[in-house]
Amino acid sequence: MTKVLRKIIQIDEKKCDGCGLCIPSCPEGSLQIINGKAKLVKESFCDGLGACLGECPQGALNIIERDVDEYDEDGVIAHIKEKSPELLQKHLSHLRSHAHELSDHHLHAKTTACPSSILLHWKKEERAVDENVRLLSELRQWPIQLHLVPPNAPYFQDADLLLVADCVPFAYANFHADFLKDKVIAIGCPKLDDAQVYINKLTQILKNSNIKSLKIVIMEVPCCQGLAYIALEALKKSGKDIPVETVIINIKGSILEHIG
Repeated sequence: MTKVLRKIIQIDEKKCDGCGLCIPSCPEGSLQIINGKAKLVKESFCDGLGACLGECPQGALNIIERDVDEYDEDGVIAHIKEKSPELLQKHLSHLRSHAHELSDHHLHAKTTACPSSILLHWKKEERAVDENVRLLSELRQWPIQLHLVPPNAPYFQDADLLLVADCVPFAYANFHADFLKDKVIAIGCPKLDDAQVYINKLTQILKNSNIKSLKIVIMEVPCCQGLAYIALEALKKSGKDIPVETVIINIKGSILEHIG
């Protein structure tokens, strides 16, 4: 790949605390949390426009100019489609709004394509189904949204806590049987909701209840990693030492990875 003198993000690892707030603000999906630090996935995936700068509370991000791999728009779109398809429209809108700042190789034909041409769709696997069989809900509490659950709710006492990203139950068909059974649940979205409010609420729950274990279930998209950060930060603030497991679900509804 050709090296060119251009702008690119620089991450100061000494300042980065791994909060993950920069990840959903990157329209290219080029940032990930790796070993507790924000990392640039690939030089050619960063457009150098600095959309992520304002989201870092530690000031660990800045834009510099140096010889790096040329920006690869085709590669970015392929990467987003594979890892974070929900970011694709955001990425294209970002490029259109900054068109006057970009060199010619950024202005790929895909950026002006009709939005309907970038939707993802896959065929459902055909299976024999007994329509007379109905599954029972394993939910045993209300409310379930992390903003709404009372931190002193009696159902948290001596419980196994399941912290779940909002999208998971829609993607994973056997969610009730495989994850929810015999557990209490709190759900949230680290991309759309206030991470610090979530940390404070979860810290209270962990402090006030004798939680036996914590399982975090998130989607594979980068912004979902913020929920794992929220959980681990709350656990640290609570001073508790309990087993933690993270499960990652892919967008087609299968388990991608177990951590812990």
